[in-house]
Amino acid sequence: MRALRLIRRVQPAGTIHLDALPLREGETVEVIVLSLGDHMEDLTRASESALDFWQTEIDDQVWNNALPSA
Repeated sequence: MRALRLIRRVQPAGTIHLDALPLREGETVEVIVLSLGDHMEDLTRASESALDFWQTEIDDQVWNNALPSA
């Protein structure tokens, strides 16, 4: 099983346009529609703030000087 994630804006009359998908003709798929609303910005901010943990001078020195495993 594989999953495709597409984010689209709803067009007039409640329609959503999808470009060509990498699927075989006749393939059966399940379509689930979730309204992202304003929560997407909150999730993006939260995920980006978690990256700040790794932005340290000591961490950079350790990883930059790490030797590849043999």
